[in-house]
Amino acid sequence: MIKVAVIYGGMSTEHDVSMISGKNVIDNLDKTKYDIYSLIITKEGKWTDKREREIKDVFKLLKEMDVVFPVLHGLYGEDGTVQGMLELAKVPYVGCNVLSSSMCMDKAYTKVILEKAKIPQANYIYLKDGNTYIDENFDEIKMANDEIINLIEQKLKFPVFVKPSNSGSSVGVSKAKDGEELIRALTEALNYDRKILIEEAIVGKEVECAVLGNDDVKATTVGQILPAEEFYSYSAKYQNQESKVVIPADLSQDKIDEIKRLAVKAFKATNGSGLARVDFFVQEGTDNVILNEINTMPGFTEISMYPKLWETEGLTYSGLLDELINLAIKK
Repeated sequence: MIKVAVIYGGMSTEHDVSMISGKNVIDNLDKTKYDIYSLIITKEGKWTDKREREIKDVFKLLKEMDVVFPVLHGLYGEDGTVQGMLELAKVPYVGCNVLSSSMCMDKAYTKVILEKAKIPQANYIYLKDGNTYIDENFDEIKMANDEIINLIEQKLKFPVFVKPSNSGSSVGVSKAKDGEELIRALTEALNYDRKILIEEAIVGKEVECAVLGNDDVKATTVGQILPAEEFYSYSAKYQNQESKVVIPADLSQDKIDEIKRLAVKAFKATNGSGLARVDFFVQEGTDNVILNEINTMPGFTEISMYPKLWETEGLTYSGLLDELINLAIKK
């Protein structure tokens, strides 16, 4: 039997989603192959077992495992912190390494890498503390609110999306149609991160592609999001049952192949390993493919796109978990 620890919960704003993902992973692991240990991180940062008993020596327990599956979303889990601890423990773990995890968690720095790889993405502006513009040379320029609004009008034009640089599941993300809404959106985003990304709004289809592998990376067909709200917000993802996914997306095969190629390229450019879900827009009118973001530990809930995409490719949920664990051990 392979000893596998499933870590879930966590201190991020995505704690509740991680709890659902982690339980789903445990339910779908083959009990004839794996001796499963539940490690739950509370919102306060305590490590507990499934009976909510605090684990005193987490490091010692991890070192006894054959492999660890950190089903953690967002900060303090998907951002390289837990991955660094697992590296120190010298235990194999599912998913991307420290560098890739931390890079992809930070949307601003992901954009720098993707620009270098010449992967198309939305135009953006990067602010720190809501009032400091970081230009293309990484020089810092302090600005008043009206100057920031003018900068947006010149470089991006309204409407725009305002995002905390380090956040997931669309937590803290707002759409701003004018200067007044922009300032409110910046205030909201600052609740989650001091680094803020402002992106041009892309009108088009929202699509996602799942990738799997270490060196030999495979990509699925493409799934399409049909959000029940104006954009795919947290509530649209997890609370509004009117949101739908379509697999495969309503796209030509050539366009699907282009998205698959770009998903693998982005994964490799960010030093990915194991798995990721790569999100794109297909722009209305031009049909241009524009990368939105890379998720190094996508959701594993019953409605999550990542396992659904692999099921479409003939890989069951349990089979997918087997493959991820094998990739972790090989890595």
